[in-house]
This record gives sequence, structure tokens and C-alpha cells, in this order.
Amino acid sequence: MATNEVKAPAQNENKMGTMPVNRLLITMALPMMISMLVQALYNIVDSIFVSRISEEALTAVSMAYPIQNLLIGLASGLAVGMNALVSRALGENKKDTANQMAMHGVALSACGYLIFLVVGLTIARWFFVVQGASDVIADYGYEYLSVITCMSFGIFVEIAFERMLQATGKTIYTMFTQGIGAIFNIIFDPILIFGLFGAPKLGIAGAAWATVLGQILAGCLAFFLNWKKNEDIRLDFRKFRPELRAFGQILYIGIPSVLMVAIGSVMTFSVNRILVVFSSTAVAVFGVYFKLQSFAFMPVFGLNNGMVPIIAYNYGAVKPDRMIKTLKLAIFYATCIMVIAFVIFQTLPKQLLLLFSASDEMLAIGIPSLRILSVCFLVAGANVVIGSFFQAVGNGIYSMLVSLFRQLIFLVPLAYLFSKTGNVNMVWLAWPLAEIAAVVCNVIFMYRINRDILKPLKKEAAERAI
Repeated sequence: MATNEVKAPAQNENKMGTMPVNRLLITMALPMMISMLVQALYNIVDSIFVSRISEEALTAVSMAYPIQNLLIGLASGLAVGMNALVSRALGENKKDTANQMAMHGVALSACGYLIFLVVGLTIARWFFVVQGASDVIADYGYEYLSVITCMSFGIFVEIAFERMLQATGKTIYTMFTQGIGAIFNIIFDPILIFGLFGAPKLGIAGAAWATVLGQILAGCLAFFLNWKKNEDIRLDFRKFRPELRAFGQILYIGIPSVLMVAIGSVMTFSVNRILVVFSSTAVAVFGVYFKLQSFAFMPVFGLNNGMVPIIAYNYGAVKPDRMIKTLKLAIFYATCIMVIAFVIFQTLPKQLLLLFSASDEMLAIGIPSLRILSVCFLVAGANVVIGSFFQAVGNGIYSMLVSLFRQLIFLVPLAYLFSKTGNVNMVWLAWPLAEIAAVVCNVIFMYRINRDILKPLKKEAAERAI
């Protein structure tokens, strides 16, 4: 990999090293926050239309979430590793290295798709049976999940090429790619589910086909925009020479992110097993919560996607003050978003549940659950931002450890113990308690990041200024 690039003139420096931080963060993050909101909207619309089929169909989609989440998590995690390394290389004015890292990232994404193709062909129905699903729910689940996994190449392409745009500061284009995929999904969900306008009536499989076709469309657009608009990265696979070291660097940063999502999927799987003992309606409520909370978390993830390349770029450019200011602003904005979501969940839980054709039983379980679960929003925004900061500076292992502690070591055992009371409302208390535990972990790891990375970086920056 080339490392002998000549430093570019100062006036040609990327905006991530020169633009005022607040304006830069807003410029980078706002398009992605908007596109993530659209993404959240289509997730919710998807379930709203599925709920019109039956509550069993809605439960099946809820039970499919762990694998669907893991799929997106693998695609995102590999892209996070590529994103951070591309941004850092550009900060060091090493364009050849950035190009090589981008191509290695694409190669890893192709391998990720093959993994889920095998999953879809082998264990799609078994996954629902092992969660305790009835035959009806397992049949619905297989129809949905087999399409989502076997046709998942679209999401791998989309996320990989969107992260290349983000790594070079061209986040406005990701708003178009994610937006067009989500809008396609929203339009074609009812058409393919209910067979409107002469289309085949596919039922729950129609929701899956609308999703994957939207992802394929978004992936094609992301590829096109990189080819036409991204002058910082030029992919020429004729010059691609696979290097284990490059794969290892991407995986070192990205795998902790993947494992964090895997931990979340294990948590969701485990909680589904706990809740199904009460009723399948409790599982459906849990699934609806995950759809609804995406309206709060998706904008924060968009904020993070804007923050990560700024942090990584300025880490490579040895500008620690810009890194710290970016982190503080991101925590402030994320907390504001989550407080707004908290207020909505506290005041309008019935109205939110009725969007999903909630039965009386679903309302009885769902109203207290949304109010209890949303308490964790008050600190979750800061926790998510800090976890992404760890990844941006190459310490994704810290994010993984916090996620492991919060979801598996703390949340699942608590949820199980509380379920023994026989009161399903007690189960939801595990979430805010686990989020508080995550705050403690993040404070400890931030102390170590400051000691091991930020202080030495400040010293180096001061020496360069002399």
C-alpha cells in the first residue's frame, strides 16, 4: 500500500480539517439525520401494513428482527471500519491508501452478503421455531426472512458506498440514496402486500420484497454517485491487491461494531423467549417498541455518521481540539433529540400503539411498556455518541465491551429475574437500569481514551505548532 504521498497544499485541505466545527457537524450530519428519519418512517410503515394482515404477522416481523438487525449490523460494521480508515488516510493526505482501504471494504462487504445468503437458505424457519413461535407465526416469519436474507446484497452495496461518501464529507448524497430507497419501500409496501394496481398479492413476503428492492435501488444510486461525484476516492479493481493487513485493520475497527449489533440481536432473541411465556402479544409489543424507538435513535445514528469521519480525519491530522469539540456538540444534540422522544413516549403511548391496529390486550401491555422503556432515552443518546467516538479513534473494543455489559451481562439477566414476578411490566425496568450501568462504563473508558490518546495528541499538536 502506498505511503509516500506528498502532502497537499494547506488551501486544498478537506473541509473536515478547516470548517468551524459546529457548522461542519451540522453540514455533515443533517442530511444523514433526515435520511435516517425517512428510514425510520419506512420501518414503521412496514410494520403498520403488516399489522393489517394479522397480529401473528406483526409478531413474526418482530421475531425476525434479531437476524435482520444482525444483517444490517454486519454491513454497517464493515463499513464503519472502512470509513474510519479512509477518513484517517485522507487526513494524512494518503489518497492511495484511502483508495486501497475502500476497495478492501467492498471486498469484505461481498463476503458479508454470502454469509446471509447461506443463513436464508438454511435456518430461516428454524429461527422462529426455536423462539417458541406457533406454526402460523413460523410460516409468516419464513416467508419474510428468507427474502430479506437471500436478497440482502442490496443493503451491503448501499451501506458500503454510502460510507465512502460520508468518509469524504459528501453526506448530502447519502440523503438521496437512503431517501429514495425508503420512499420506494413506503410506496410499494401496500402494493405488494395487498396486490394493488394489478400487482401480485404477496402478503408478508410483499413487505420483504418492497424492502430489498428499495435497498437494491439505493445501492445502485450510491455506487453511481461515488463513480460520478466522489473525486477523493477512485476505485480501480484492476489495481486491487488483497492484503491481509488491510483486511485486518478494517476488521479490527469494524468487528467490535458488528459484535455490538450481534449482542443486541442476542438480547432481542433472549427477551423474545422471555416474553413469549407471557403471550405472543407481549412479543409484538416489544417489536413495535423497536420500530417506534427508531424515530429517536435513527437521527442520533445519522448524527454519529456525520461525527465519525470528522473525528477520524482530525485524529489523522493531529487536531485534538476539533475532535473534543465535535464530541461535545454531538452529545448535546443527541441528548436534545432523545429528550423530545421521551416526552412523546410519555404523553402519547396509546396513539402510537393504535398506529399498529393494537388490540385491547396490546394496549394494556403496550402503554406502560412504552413509558417505562423510554426512560432510558434520557442517557441513551450520550451513550450512543460516546460509543461511536471510541470507534472513530480506533478503540471500537470499548464500545463492544459497554454493549456486552449493558445488554447481556446486565439487561437480559435482570429481565429474566423480573419476569419471575409474573408481571410483564416488571420486565421493562431492565432497560433503564442497564442504560445507567452503560453510563458508568463509558465514563471509565473515556478516562482511558483521554489518557492514552487525547493527551498525547495534544502534546504532539503543541510540538508541531512551535
